[in-house]
Amino acid sequence: MKSEKISEAVVRRLPIYLRYLSGLQRREVNTVSSQELGQKLDLNPAQIRKDLAYFGDFGRKGIGYDVAYLIEKIRHILNLDQQINVVLVGAGNLGQALSNYNTYLKENLKIVAVFDAYLPKVGTLINSLKVQPMDELSDTIKEQNIRIGIITVPEQEAQQVADKLIEAGIGAILNFAPIVLKTPANIRVHAADFTTDMISLAYYLDNGKEDLEDDKQPIGELDY
Repeated sequence: MKSEKISEAVVRRLPIYLRYLSGLQRREVNTVSSQELGQKLDLNPAQIRKDLAYFGDFGRKGIGYDVAYLIEKIRHILNLDQQINVVLVGAGNLGQALSNYNTYLKENLKIVAVFDAYLPKVGTLINSLKVQPMDELSDTIKEQNIRIGIITVPEQEAQQVADKLIEAGIGAILNFAPIVLKTPANIRVHAADFTTDMISLAYYLDNGKEDLEDDKQPIGELDY
């Protein structure tokens, strides 16, 4: 892997590549070119080659990428060659939906514990997981080697929950609360803000089409 810093945009595209490659593997397709990947994913083939080149030389000129090998490498890059345990805090409607999604996850990311501060929810089952009280959070994170936290609590409670997750040893947080969390520099936080995403989508209904077309212009490089 190159020593230069990998941008967030590159990391966010890797799961997209992995999902499409996994589909090819299910159809018993053995090789694929960056040109085909670009056409199917609506991405610039040169960008795909550049993204993958950050992590190694995976393609063969004139042949393309070996699908099974590239899947293995991307899974390793994304740490998906090991199980990563996840904790969810907030057993409301959104939290329940995310917990139930566990059934459909194909990768080694698994919600293994659910917590809520609302006592009537404690002890109830969500997709075979018993909702636990908040005073068990720290011990559970340590005992189950949980590394990622999901926050689906109201805005006014989110920062306190984040602090507790970090104190217990969580290294990354997916935050659904509409608030910017204050965390140490070594804690990775991704915000899942439905409202912001919907508003930004509204902009593209009548604007920005020229920019989108420019992003898709091909860059002349050898294909593989």
